[in-house]
Amino acid sequence: MEFKNNPFESGHIKNYILLYVSVVVIMILFFIAGELFIEPKEIEKKVFEVQEKTSEVKTQDSKEKEEFKPRFKLLEQPF
Repeated sequence: MEFKNNPFESGHIKNYILLYVSVVVIMILFFIAGELFIEPKEIEKKVFEVQEKTSEVKTQDSKEKEEFKPRFKLLEQPF
């Protein structure tokens, strides 16, 4: 079995490699061009005011525990 058109000898491999390299180079150039022309936006930093109410939270928790009443009463005898 003989190969009449050897791709290594006829130059087809060279053409495919050149095509691949040119596509990669074009992609890199578009990426660089896109990065150069995009201007960074300034983002306003938001500050949240937090007030510490630890003493009030503790008193509310203790009140809730004392005032806890179940919503439903369990039956003493099942049906």
